[in-house]
Amino acid sequence: MNIIRVDNRGLAPPEPLVRILTLCDGLATGDRIEALMDRRPMFLLPELEERGLRYTCVEQDDQSFLFTIEQP
Repeated sequence: MNIIRVDNRGLAPPEPLVRILTLCDGLATGDRIEALMDRRPMFLLPELEERGLRYTCVEQDDQSFLFTIEQP
């Protein structure tokens, strides 16, 4: 199992979405992406669902979001 950590804070759209989708293409079973985001990635969610990936999005104390994506 690999954990890939990325900090997408401060990036202009659509760069965070593109970065995450590129990483998703290389996920193996059990791998996980942990991405820090400035906002909830609403446009990314349908893309992940279409690919059969699981995800969670939790607001952090600094108002950023920890977005976790897993390959089941």
